[in-house]
Amino acid sequence: MSAEDLESYESELELSLYKEYKDVVGIFRYAVETERRFYLCNNVDVKVRTEGGDVYYEVSMADAWVWDMYRPARFVKTAKVLTFRDVSIEEIAHSDLQVPDES
Repeated sequence: MSAEDLESYESELELSLYKEYKDVVGIFRYAVETERRFYLCNNVDVKVRTEGGDVYYEVSMADAWVWDMYRPARFVKTAKVLTFRDVSIEEIAHSDLQVPDES
């Protein structure tokens, strides 16, 4: 497989993932971003943990969708992320997702 073929393949995967995201974003309540992944979920809980002077975050999600083009199944029942980096959680405003009527 040439570098051009690989780039084309990855571009197709990314476009497919974006289309899937547009199809499913309306059924989720939260968008969660960590340094490694982006998630959509309906329940999220963040706990700040300390161990040996280090601070980290434990992010637990339920009813989630994972932005990962190499993952065979993006819908997961539960997900737990442990990270030393920032975590961004936004409540999705579904009114912003509506396409206005042309009338």
